Amino acid sequence: MLATRALSLVGKRAISTSICVRGGHGVAKVDDYALPAYFDRRENPLPDVQFVTELSAVQKSLKEKEKGSWATLSNEEKIALYRISFKQSFAEMNEGTKEWKSVIAGMFFFIGMTGLVVLWQRKFVYGPVPPTFESEWKEKEVQRMLDYENKEWKK
Repeated sequence: MLATRALSLVGKRAISTSICVRGGHGVAKVDDYALPAYFDRRENPLPDVQFVTELSAVQKSLKEKEKGSWATLSNEEKIALYRISFKQSFAEMNEGTKEWKSVIAGMFFFIGMTGLVVLWQRKFVYGPVPPTFESEWKEKEVQRMLDYENKEWKK
């Protein structure tokens, strides 16, 4: 049934991405990536566009007020005007994040998992420790090396 539906679409018109975009859920919003975008960066303190692109009625009236004397504006209005242009201040950008905690937790998790794998391998993968690693064997080996000198055994 699906194959016949697909073949009927091909027969009537070519399948294009516009059919998929329209779908049954309305027209999808497509961003134009050729236009400049807003980014908060310390290296580039003045972005190409303002943070708020579509102003509300209150913001529009505030922008009209901005054209006059700034002495008449209150501190709240000045902050609201700043927030129209910028999302964060430099102090907010420089503020530390708590991301380091999740990084450390992830490292400890993977170190712990690695330890469990090593323990599992020691128990189930590797055989018993060879007798050459025992201290008694090593003492006997050292004694044999001391007894053998100039390619002949000591008597």
